[in-house]
Amino acid sequence: MSRGMKVGALVGLAVLLAVVAAGCGGKSSKKATALPASACSDIYYQGSGSPQFLIASDLPLQGSGRTQTVQMTQAIQYILKQANFKAGDYTIGYQSCDDSTAQAGKWDSAKCSSNANDYANNNSVIGVIGTFNSGCAEIEIPVLNRAPNGPVGMISPANTYVGLTHSGPGTAPGEPEKYYPTGKRNYVRIVAADDFQGAADALNAQGLKLTKIYVLNDKEAYGQGVATNFKNSAVSLGLKVVGFTSWDGKASSYQGLATQIKQSGADAVFIGGLICENGGKLVKDLRATLGTGVTLLAPDGFTPVSAVVQGAGTAANGMYISVAGVPNEQLGPAGQAFVKDFGATQSGGTVDPYSTYAAQAASVLLASIAASDGTRAGVASQLLTAKVINGLLGTFNINKNGDTTSNPVTQYKVVNGASTTYKVITPPLTLVKVS
Repeated sequence: MSRGMKVGALVGLAVLLAVVAAGCGGKSSKKATALPASACSDIYYQGSGSPQFLIASDLPLQGSGRTQTVQMTQAIQYILKQANFKAGDYTIGYQSCDDSTAQAGKWDSAKCSSNANDYANNNSVIGVIGTFNSGCAEIEIPVLNRAPNGPVGMISPANTYVGLTHSGPGTAPGEPEKYYPTGKRNYVRIVAADDFQGAADALNAQGLKLTKIYVLNDKEAYGQGVATNFKNSAVSLGLKVVGFTSWDGKASSYQGLATQIKQSGADAVFIGGLICENGGKLVKDLRATLGTGVTLLAPDGFTPVSAVVQGAGTAANGMYISVAGVPNEQLGPAGQAFVKDFGATQSGGTVDPYSTYAAQAASVLLASIAASDGTRAGVASQLLTAKVINGLLGTFNINKNGDTTSNPVTQYKVVNGASTTYKVITPPLTLVKVS
């Protein structure tokens, strides 16, 4: 197809990319040049000869969420291996790159900037899977947008901040245009944005018959955005927001904040932000002061649940945590096959939901490369017209903004230190628009 592509289902051990190469010539003798070892792994490639191009993943591989993100890199490797390291006529190698530091224990702005420049300046890099954190994406997208012979296409399995792709409540002036200095779009995501997640979380609060909610954020783009989206949707649904404030990720105690919330009479607290911003301690102090009668709600920044439990202990029990997408047990045939087969390669057989998103992102990127003319700009263009049919996450398209057309959000409940599926909510567009 000259524009767009279709990504087929995963059947057994084969990933079927329902695409045909458009304008692709014969095999090239071009050999990929590796990204710096200071930030990236060795090239993963088990095909014949040498890879012509590289795809890189950009994820935080240090800190409390390391188990989750490392498995995401393994899911990407799995998809590449099933595709025999091929995308149409092109041979593809892979490098896993780290955008975090041990000191920060999370993504680091300097690392994000350095990584993005490395990708942009290495002509072997044909596409990027990432980032995990929206704040890091804000740094990397414009660098890749201005890359030589680009822009370089970027597909995220996890970014949810609205302003990366479209404007709306909670976004900053100039968004999203400021991320695309060339005027061409090069970024897509396969996960619902926070206007959908905030609306779904507000609907969950309504369903739980909560009426007075105190909203917190961690002062970062993602946390402020999703908190604003939740607040606006909650008010639209008739729920009362009794407070809206931030927490300091470096604080040694949140007892004062918890007391302030208690005095407001809130029956719930929405925690918009990241678990790595001292979220475990925040949950522990909130629970100690508010007791179990006040419901704690959080978005996907509070995943994996194991990190929440590690930081908050039993105080995490009873929390509701949302994640865009459907749970593994409700995936279609292709997704179920992936969970079974990839899970067999994992200790304990457990597959984190974000690993499925990472695998789907890898599949879409390979299909985009196969359908391109073998240039960076060509791949980016294909990403913006992606059509996925019966893929790991079902059937969806990427719209002109780079957003997915499939936007279910799953509510998980923490029970005895483990994540249990509570409900899947797809909010109506009328509510999303006010969020």
